[in-house]
Amino acid sequence: MTASQQSQGRLSEVKFLTVAEVATLMRVSKMTVYRLVHTGELQAVRVGRSFRVPEHAVHEYLRDAFAESA
Repeated sequence: MTASQQSQGRLSEVKFLTVAEVATLMRVSKMTVYRLVHTGELQAVRVGRSFRVPEHAVHEYLRDAFAESA
């Protein structure tokens, strides 16, 4: 298996969430999610005029935020 095939396999395993789904998951407003995306605190991909956030990025952000507050 080539490196390209491996990266495509991993990409197909990534679940992308909408801003609304992220807001619900984090229990914040959509505007808060947009703010996190625009400041670079939350990784996202722009698709047309909307954003998609990898689910693992939400979990990483929450884990890091929890670690900072502890």
